[in-house]
Amino acid sequence: MICAVIARSTAATATNPPPQIVDVFVGGQEGYNTFRIPSIVQIAQGRLLAFAEGRTSGDDNGSNDLVMKMSDDLGNTWTALRVVDDQPGRSLNNPCVVEVRKGAHAGRIIVMYQSYPTGCGEGCVEVGYEGAKICRTFVKYSDDRGTTWSTAADVTTSVKRPTIATSVATGPGVGIQLRRGAHAGRLVIPFNQGPAGAWTCYGVYSDDGGDTWKCGDVAANSKDGVGNEVQMAERIDGTLVMNSRRFAKEPRRKIATSSDGGVTWTALTADDELPDPSCMAGFIVLTDPLDGFAKSRMIFTGPDSTTARENGCAWLSYDGGATWPVKQQIYAGAFAYSVPATLDRNKFGVLFERDGYKRISLAIVDFAWFCGGKDEMSMTKDPN
Repeated sequence: MICAVIARSTAATATNPPPQIVDVFVGGQEGYNTFRIPSIVQIAQGRLLAFAEGRTSGDDNGSNDLVMKMSDDLGNTWTALRVVDDQPGRSLNNPCVVEVRKGAHAGRIIVMYQSYPTGCGEGCVEVGYEGAKICRTFVKYSDDRGTTWSTAADVTTSVKRPTIATSVATGPGVGIQLRRGAHAGRLVIPFNQGPAGAWTCYGVYSDDGGDTWKCGDVAANSKDGVGNEVQMAERIDGTLVMNSRRFAKEPRRKIATSSDGGVTWTALTADDELPDPSCMAGFIVLTDPLDGFAKSRMIFTGPDSTTARENGCAWLSYDGGATWPVKQQIYAGAFAYSVPATLDRNKFGVLFERDGYKRISLAIVDFAWFCGGKDEMSMTKDPN
């Protein structure tokens, strides 16, 4: 049964409890003033890896480190904080993580992120690849479930155009590995570039498990608006969907599609069902028939507002993001950047910034509660 839109007053029961909120990164603790820009992935063995920028101040381009935590109990408890990368004199930004599930380097976890000169952000960095004021992109990987990480590799020349782009940004959020069609196995990391000229969105892709990367074309902006921070997901027909933050014009999410694995894109158009106060938002495939589920589902998370980063909600789509018939409030207060993640057959998670960026927390969401008991994540076969 397809759920109708669920009112926010949906009653909880003992068997269908409301979201459990677990703090993951808390400002003023573990050596950092502020944590921002969440990223989370559940790897094949069930472990959750959560990433963020550890900031010594609230500045976007202060002395920011790349930090992480792990959970082996579906997000109920977390390890102590670990620093994945610290580059003196540089600000590390926009973590975007993906796991290689099949093909070359299967089991490898890849995190891609930017490095700016401290104090020199999007309006300060310059075009090209050389010099003191260059926005650079780095990759690290782990082959042991996030326990240890490789040396950071500079991939700037592969993911940033030599002219026009001054600043680039991965996601932030998650990358994906394609599962269908001619490009199955391809890794795709969502990107945007700017601000010289205008912000535009594109994908960076790898067909060798992350050893090498190439830039796809940008999705053209349109009368419906300009996009920047972006996420992507794959439909069951193999089409790739881009879901972008609105940078300008109408306060709605901006959508484009690709039929060639993220190399080229349609122009961005507005999604009238998804409001956007200009805030990064989450977008993933929650269930896929390839994993034995009876139907495909996508989850979108973000503020249910056109003016403020508040009233965090999750939306559910059964048709690859064409429509969003289910909506439920996850957190009523200040709600900014968010990333959903699978947990198990009964739950999903939403890692989100809350309460004026004071903390990044995980909402553990019971699917039956979310859907008012009108849908269940049933399976047609054992995925094993």
